[in-house]
Amino acid sequence: MPKFKLTLAFDGSAYHGWQSQRSGRGIQNQLEGALARLFPSAPKVQGSSRTDAGVHALGMVAHFEVADGEFRMPLRHLPLAINACLPEDIRVLKAARARTDFHARFDAKGKQYRYHLWNHPVMNPLLRARAWHVPRPLDLAAMREAAPLFVGRHDFRSFTANRGGELKDAVRTLSRCDIQGRGPSITLVIEGEGFLYKMCRGIAGTLVQIGEGRFPAQEVEVMLSRHDRRVAGMNAPAHGLVLQKVFY
Repeated sequence: MPKFKLTLAFDGSAYHGWQSQRSGRGIQNQLEGALARLFPSAPKVQGSSRTDAGVHALGMVAHFEVADGEFRMPLRHLPLAINACLPEDIRVLKAARARTDFHARFDAKGKQYRYHLWNHPVMNPLLRARAWHVPRPLDLAAMREAAPLFVGRHDFRSFTANRGGELKDAVRTLSRCDIQGRGPSITLVIEGEGFLYKMCRGIAGTLVQIGEGRFPAQEVEVMLSRHDRRVAGMNAPAHGLVLQKVFY
């Protein structure tokens, strides 16, 4: 069965995350619906990440297989054909043939997320669905002092939301956590091998509260050691977060 690797971008504002939902408002629902219009076997899609409701992507990766004999178009036409069946806020950027043993999730070596802030008394209306408006001045030096403390292998239990039940493994490795700023536009870049539920948003919210002076920068070390969500900062809103790329 031919297998294909897709790279997708989407505006997650109107969706309940990547994962299929009974409501049909998962990105996966939309993509599988488009593929069902193109291929009689109605291929199922496997994604590289389970983004939360309202989170965006520029580099989501997914794969699917089609039954033998169903794929009859030139490969370069595949993104165009799928996009013609998708809503305008979801787009396939690239399509490629994949190895028969390729898996979008299990073969991923890491991911990069970016969290966008607008730090100005007045929100830029063009960014209202793409960045978190933080009107109070932020101490970027304190945020930049704190960000590298997340890098390395840690138990991130203090920065994940509880989905119910006991979380058995909260250890993850981050290879990058830094702050990029230019005027009121601030971006947090986080890279790692994998992420817990709402972990990036917990880190982003905590760094903003450090920038506001609510925690000292070195408090990150204490938060990580306590393994308790109550000791860390808030979850940043979903709409500022973008899955930027997946590494293979």
